[in-house]
Amino acid sequence: MKSFDIVTLTVNPSVDKSTHFSGLIAEQKIRCKDPLFDAGGGGINVSKAIERLGGSSLAVFTSGGPVGEMLKELVTKEKIDYEVIETETGTRENFIAVDDNTNSQYRFGFDGDVLTDSEVEKLLETISNLKPKFLVASGSLNEGLSSDFYQKVAEIAKTSNSKLIVDTSGQALKKVLETGAYLIKPNVGELAKLVGVERLEIDEVNEAAKKIIADGRAEIVVVSLGPQGAVLVTKNEYEFVPAPNVAKKSTVGAGDSMVGGMVWALSQNRSLKEVIRWGVACGSAATMNEGTQLFKFEDANRLFEWLKNK
Repeated sequence: MKSFDIVTLTVNPSVDKSTHFSGLIAEQKIRCKDPLFDAGGGGINVSKAIERLGGSSLAVFTSGGPVGEMLKELVTKEKIDYEVIETETGTRENFIAVDDNTNSQYRFGFDGDVLTDSEVEKLLETISNLKPKFLVASGSLNEGLSSDFYQKVAEIAKTSNSKLIVDTSGQALKKVLETGAYLIKPNVGELAKLVGVERLEIDEVNEAAKKIIADGRAEIVVVSLGPQGAVLVTKNEYEFVPAPNVAKKSTVGAGDSMVGGMVWALSQNRSLKEVIRWGVACGSAATMNEGTQLFKFEDANRLFEWLKNK
């Protein structure tokens, strides 16, 4: 098999269906425009972002039923190499709808079905055999899947000398940090929980991130500040990048695009100053497109050039 520097893992992928309508009225039939379909799920979106930047990755994900077949077709159209773990249960769908009267976006997500023990073992075995330079574990876990699943992935990454990038939340993220990761991307609220406080002010983010690093739980902490931008913290560095002012159409996939931009930049041996700016550029560019389309390269590149001196 062809070797890849970057492998993304999506345990709970989806086919994302998006549409537009005019006027939300209870108990009345809502007429929707023709839907658009996109391959979704954290790791798959990261692979899509890397491909848009001219990079390559191997996307590892689960797939089952007719929706799973559609998912594979959509990933193929994105020109992404992939390895699939077939499941007895079907792949989930998500639904995103925009009211053209108000420009309000409504997002409906569904839990993924339970995976069998053998399917879980197959996922871990597949990751164990690949040994990439960068391993990205991103997205939610299926219903019933143990919260220590990503921790097991972290243990595999450590054994394989892979740099683990994790984008998840809650107990799953806490368990990962017991083993340790190369890079994590919490938002401010998630970071507060990780350091055991109720909330953090912006000027407290650097100290909180450095506490995680000092404890050996991560080497790089990137904290999303929403419309204010993001910060990257290491033992010796602190980089704040403001979010560009862009016309936002959808926030779907913005976080995954940010991760994709950063992982791609890391794989290109860019400086950490450039890594965080590529992340913010790709995340911001993703909000400029409707539905679940992620970003266009020309938008991300233009925003990166603007951020270079910020």
